Amino acid sequence: MGNVFTRLYVGNGAFDIVGKRTRWYITSGIILLVCIGSMVFNGFNLGIDFRGGTKISMPSVSASGQTISTGTVEDAFAKALPGKRPTSVQAVGSGDSATIQIKSATLSINEVAQLKTGLAQDVSPRGGQGAISDSAVSASWGGEISVKALWALFWFFVLVTLFLVFYFEWQMAVGALVAVFHDVIITAGVYSLVGFEVTPATVIGLLTILGFSLYDTVVVFDKVKENTRGLLGLTRRTYAEAANLALNQTLMRSINTSLIALLPVIGLLIVGVGILGVGTLQDLALVQLVGMFVGALSSIFIATPVLVDLKMRDPKYIAQAKRVATRRAKAAGPQVAEGIESQDDEALAQDLRKEEALAAAAAVPHRTAKATDARRRPTGKRQR
Repeated sequence: MGNVFTRLYVGNGAFDIVGKRTRWYITSGIILLVCIGSMVFNGFNLGIDFRGGTKISMPSVSASGQTISTGTVEDAFAKALPGKRPTSVQAVGSGDSATIQIKSATLSINEVAQLKTGLAQDVSPRGGQGAISDSAVSASWGGEISVKALWALFWFFVLVTLFLVFYFEWQMAVGALVAVFHDVIITAGVYSLVGFEVTPATVIGLLTILGFSLYDTVVVFDKVKENTRGLLGLTRRTYAEAANLALNQTLMRSINTSLIALLPVIGLLIVGVGILGVGTLQDLALVQLVGMFVGALSSIFIATPVLVDLKMRDPKYIAQAKRVATRRAKAAGPQVAEGIESQDDEALAQDLRKEEALAAAAAVPHRTAKATDARRRPTGKRQR
């Protein structure tokens, strides 16, 4: 275990993440198929804001001062309106402001009045029937939120693509977008599989995780760009190996960043939902928890491997990889180097001289102005 953590912190390329990318593709593909299948056949548990309906709110404390349970409210609902069941019954808030919210399909005016009377008689909330309020929720409002969210998602992808193309290169833009789409589909699929209620807060939370996934991916790509600068003129390592080294060098940072980002979200779930009982926080925190976890994995196991596959289609990088293999074969001995053409010797020698010059230049310490002044400054001693 200690050796694993040492390799993580050193970041010396010990973990062959890029080399095993086929394994990650297969695993990710299976998960994506399950999620897409669930979304197609099971659909989503849409909240009242998307389907429309009636919402009833009342104090969570009875006239006698006792806390009203959600089970008692469900029984009173079924008794007041035989054949109907509430969509959800939630305790929201804490202390004197705590309430119980009942959501159901659209009820008529008579059914609402009948339900209020039944709740006042069977549950006896503090304040009586006058403390029970109702409101009708239109499905059009949730639809407007969804349309705005989709437009926001569209412009997000456009701006991200432009940024990555101009700052990095188009292959990196494709790799980052593949990872982001991967995160969105899996997060939505988890909601479909588990049956979490989809609310406007869920849609907003889904948009927030895109930035997290992209941020982690850009950090890795920046290191890849640094490691591959001038790579075509060298034979030390291939593009895939340089990208894998960049992943290892940023791996510990990605793990630490993800853990630090997940801790507040977990705290939001525990405090906001478990203690305060705020349903909106639950919808927001759940999608962020799932999305951040998936985003942290995709930035490591999806984005960079996709980048490598796109790069290795370029004839220049294919030729450079062959030169790397040729150099290693010659270094391994004459038996391994059989079949290597003699005209490659001069090119290999030039590569070696270039790399030796670069290594020597990097090893020479930079003379600062302070060090130069120190050498020229008189000591104050007289020579005899």
